Amino acid sequence: MTNLFRPSPQLALILITMIWGGTFLTVQTALDYGEPLYFIAIRFGSAAIFMAFILRQDLFRITRQDVLAGTFIGVFLFLGYTLQTYGLKSITSSKSAFITAFAVPLIPVLQWIVFKDRPRFSSWIGIALAFAGLILIAGPSGGEAAFSIGVILTILSAIAVALEVILIGWYAGKIDVRRVTFLQLLVASVIAAVLIPVMGEPVPHSLGIFAGLAILLGLASAVIQATMNWAQKSLSPTRATIIYSAEPVWAGIIGRIAGERLPSAALVGAALIISAMLISELSSTKKDQ
Repeated sequence: MTNLFRPSPQLALILITMIWGGTFLTVQTALDYGEPLYFIAIRFGSAAIFMAFILRQDLFRITRQDVLAGTFIGVFLFLGYTLQTYGLKSITSSKSAFITAFAVPLIPVLQWIVFKDRPRFSSWIGIALAFAGLILIAGPSGGEAAFSIGVILTILSAIAVALEVILIGWYAGKIDVRRVTFLQLLVASVIAAVLIPVMGEPVPHSLGIFAGLAILLGLASAVIQATMNWAQKSLSPTRATIIYSAEPVWAGIIGRIAGERLPSAALVGAALIISAMLISELSSTKKDQ
């Protein structure tokens, strides 16, 4: 009976995936009032403050390993979200979500490059399907050129996200999850704040609305990052990514409700990417069991 009340890593990731899918449209709405680096700085800064409040005395127990993990993961967290946010200035939230999902079939390939962990044949099938889907999604529509700057930035963000997931899996079990979550959020916020004057971003207009949306997503980010780190202590990166595969679907549903319309070719491309996510990871998940 007690097992019914134990937190399930799988269920936790499903819930945060739903939240994650809803963030794309929220970010795009916020960009009507301000610029990306201000948004990233406030978003992750508020998330770090939230985590610091939760941890309180535990912050004094931060170890050197926690700092290293938090810094490395925080850098890729910053890159992934910042590139994605800049991309959202010129592409729809639905398109952004499906391109970001390209990160999933990339993970086995990047693991091979970084850790010499050779992918299975199914992973190569997955990357081929994902690339074909990416071509269809990035195709010209509504006067937008194929592989526009928004699409390119989002592809780069997908690579950063894939590396972040790999790093989380690498450090899982070696660090304190909550302390590293605080540190990676803090690192991402500080990098964004330092770059604001370098990039010359103006102060947001309608600061109240902009900051409110950033803080709201900051709290969501804290929950997402903490849950990812906690769940991946007992789930492998490849197993977790199968659950993450539903994230662009939720983003697409929310975008559709908001009035976004992907062309038929892009819908086919989205289906190919989702298929690639599942195909490339299914055999790896069976291997982990």
